[in-house]
Amino acid sequence: MTRYLIGPVVAGLIPIAAMSQGDAQAGKSAAGACAACHGRDGISMAPDAPNLAGQPADYVAAQLRAYRDGERAHEQMTLIAQGLEDGEIEDLAAYFAAIEISATIPDALQ
Repeated sequence: MTRYLIGPVVAGLIPIAAMSQGDAQAGKSAAGACAACHGRDGISMAPDAPNLAGQPADYVAAQLRAYRDGERAHEQMTLIAQGLEDGEIEDLAAYFAAIEISATIPDALQ
């Protein structure tokens, strides 16, 4: 049973990984429109906008496509994503994925 489960799961991941091959530099240039909600560096200051910095490129690309294609709805994101072509989505995804983030556990919690 495991053999049948793993095969389709692994096979399903390969096309997704191959999808996101954007140009991070081009994405940086295009990300200005994202800054108002998601922050200039992909770290949101708005409570209802997620951080994009450090997110996997495949995830960001899939979400942008879902907004664009009407599979996911949000008033602002749907409007913004409708104007994006696949290459632009890949570039934006590559840019946000390229931003390195780190987290530090406060001494009091260690």
